[in-house]
Amino acid sequence: MQGISFKRHRFPPDVIRYAVWLYFRFTLSIRDVEELLAQRGIEVSREAIRCWVIKFGPLIAANLRRRRSSPSGRWHLDEMVVKIRGRRMWMWRAVDDEGEVLDMLVQRRRNKVAALKLLRRLLKNQGIHPETITTDKLASYRAALRELGLTNRHRPGGMRANNRAENSHLPIRRRERKMQRFKSQGQAQRFVANHSAIYNCFNPNPPDRQINPPPVPGRGPRGVDGCDPSCLI
Repeated sequence: MQGISFKRHRFPPDVIRYAVWLYFRFTLSIRDVEELLAQRGIEVSREAIRCWVIKFGPLIAANLRRRRSSPSGRWHLDEMVVKIRGRRMWMWRAVDDEGEVLDMLVQRRRNKVAALKLLRRLLKNQGIHPETITTDKLASYRAALRELGLTNRHRPGGMRANNRAENSHLPIRRRERKMQRFKSQGQAQRFVANHSAIYNCFNPNPPDRQINPPPVPGRGPRGVDGCDPSCLI
């Protein structure tokens, strides 16, 4: 795990980690985070919080991914449409049967090439071969899996069979509304990559994977809940 340096920042590391955690963990805007910190007596500008999110979000997400245990081999794939600057794009998403987000990919197409790109990323990054791959009835999945030689593991079904992936879109839909839509494809990809890593830490299904939130600045450890100050380092 790579350590994160907070040198040349006026605020202590606990405050920065707490602000980044608030932004990605809850459906909050930068202004909301600023007001929550102000309520605790920490005066910081919105621009500073935005810079913390951009700089430290990917570093924290990368460290969290390294600390996670391997997902299960039962994968659920789905895609949803997002509008970015008036253009329809597709957010491809993969989760396991316990709700762990495996990967998210924002693409301009909803075809075989796009499905292949997601599947190849999954096979490369997850380090395991799936037992089953449940999808909706989109023909692009069938064509992509045939090319990869995984047809025997494909389980096409309706919305009920793929309910795990369908429900996993809800947190992103809420954030999309709060952010008044994504501003570009790159911004959307960066956000969902960081959001999924922190979201997975609070997945209630696999108890051995949970990671405690960072300490609240100005407070000691939280009695029963417990706070590991290193959880977002």
